[in-house]
Amino acid sequence: METKNIMIVGVGGQGSLLASKLLGHLLMEQGYDVKVSEVHGMSQRGGSVVTYVRYGEKVCSPVIDKGEADYIVSFELLEAARWLAYLKPDGQIVTSTQQIDPMPVITGAAQYPENLVEKMKAAGAKVDALDCLALAEEAGSSKAVNIVLMGRLSHYFELPEEAWHKSLEAMVPPKFLELNKRAFELGKNA
Repeated sequence: METKNIMIVGVGGQGSLLASKLLGHLLMEQGYDVKVSEVHGMSQRGGSVVTYVRYGEKVCSPVIDKGEADYIVSFELLEAARWLAYLKPDGQIVTSTQQIDPMPVITGAAQYPENLVEKMKAAGAKVDALDCLALAEEAGSSKAVNIVLMGRLSHYFELPEEAWHKSLEAMVPPKFLELNKRAFELGKNA
């Protein structure tokens, strides 16, 4: 099996580390060799953050180069656009439509770009965009955006739903498990 590449991108503090650990656990339980990179970026200060998850028969490096990502999972719309060059020509973007102003927008030096989903599609990307924040809030917490995204991503994998739930049980503290299971289902069924 060829190595598959997933990039998880967003803004610091959105839960990308839990999402990457969940995917790593899920894929290892399915018998794949998995490499998960550390989070890169200003995760403590609301800056851009990226995590790489690579899996296959034998994975040598955790790094994904431009044009190699099978999937880009994005917690924030501008981050999806920022990392678009890393997507394979037939790759898939799964993104939240949430918009978090980066520092240049906050300071007034720039404006948040408009019509990003349309622009990414015009560039040839397959884009699955949904309001993950609203779904997370419906599940019971705005902090569950990461699990809503994992539920949405599950559409693109031929893995049993029980495997996803088993990984949720392994990675999420028991007191938050039911909330996260609801978030997963809302993302999956959106």
